[in-house]
Amino acid sequence: RQLGNGSWNTYTWKPALAKAGIIPPRPKGAKLWQWQAAPNDGFHVLRHTYASLLLEAGESVVTVARWLGHSSPAITLGYYAHFMPEVGSKGRTAIDGLLGRERGRN
Repeated sequence: RQLGNGSWNTYTWKPALAKAGIIPPRPKGAKLWQWQAAPNDGFHVLRHTYASLLLEAGESVVTVARWLGHSSPAITLGYYAHFMPEVGSKGRTAIDGLLGRERGRN
């Protein structure tokens, strides 16, 4: 079955959250897509976790932007730059090596 935009969240993610007891089951008589909101446990949290872990591991922001479907790496940086504490460390290490300095020493 091909699922449209948002269908995975409705027909896979929310039922899994309900089965795990994170959100209540869909009320009796509710439409198939009617689930209680899960702002702290929703699919978007999983997406943010995925992107954050990739960037913390050193994956290219261009690659992460492409995988997330962002139209530009600038969008990805706007949301996730704070998860990239080591940005620039490769460049600093290269310059330190060029200047004959060990990393961490002036």
